[in-house]
Amino acid sequence: MMSKRRLLDLVKTGKVDGWDDPRMPTISGLRRRGYTPEAIRDFAERVGVAKRDNLVDIAFLEHCLRRDLNARAPRVLAVLKPLKVIIDNYPEGKVEELQAINNPEDPTQGTRKILFSREVYIEQDDFNENPPKGYFRLAPGREMRLKHAYIIKCERVVKDENGAVIEVHCSYDPASRSGEGTEDRKMKVAAHWVSVPHAVDAEMRLYEHLFTVSDLASIPEGEDWRNYLNHASLTVLMGSKVEAGLNQAKPGAFYQFLRQGYFCVDRKDSAEGKLVFNRTVTLRDTWAKIKGKN
Repeated sequence: MMSKRRLLDLVKTGKVDGWDDPRMPTISGLRRRGYTPEAIRDFAERVGVAKRDNLVDIAFLEHCLRRDLNARAPRVLAVLKPLKVIIDNYPEGKVEELQAINNPEDPTQGTRKILFSREVYIEQDDFNENPPKGYFRLAPGREMRLKHAYIIKCERVVKDENGAVIEVHCSYDPASRSGEGTEDRKMKVAAHWVSVPHAVDAEMRLYEHLFTVSDLASIPEGEDWRNYLNHASLTVLMGSKVEAGLNQAKPGAFYQFLRQGYFCVDRKDSAEGKLVFNRTVTLRDTWAKIKGKN
């Protein structure tokens, strides 16, 4: 809970981007971040009305949001920190149309076509040159499935002058296309990806809680509440890549980025030729874990 005086202080001192900053506990802030009216109403109904102040863990609000978005948000491919993969034995110039389910929770949303080519982007975290024990993603000599597509195997890497991996060269198994009888080759991970020639550039804004404490009332008397501002509450990623179909995404539209979280198109800064996505909430449901322990 925050007083209007403190919220006004944050706005006036430029600690946030106005009253509708996605980190602000205001209706306009929640709306811009991607909170839906349905999720907020569900939260209010579940908490109920009390005569006295009642402190509720924000994880429960996020739980209600995930319930709503899980049922309604289309699943799409988006790579936040891209690493290029070149499939050396895939025909140059060839482009395939693959089928993808829009939302497994809602069959009425149907399917869409996604484009696959010789060069794709994967997440930097989905490749490790020296994988630790229990790492089941791409590594030298190891295989990994690309979601909706094929199984690829890392053959070699290309590094820059500083020794950082900038390209991963792979081979692929043409008989391993998803949905075509390759169930005997189960992979522990199906990584998301985006076709390089069809990728759309996007800016990603990853939000965390505005304060490092869950309850400002717990701050010792005499201490400045501003000292508890979370300076890592916003991370901006430039050069992220999303699938071609999102090129026409409208402000306020929400999606589940596979394996990443729920995101919405920013209502204020996104424009034609400049896609900006706000992370509404992560996929991990902390409230479900808390409830399970209790």
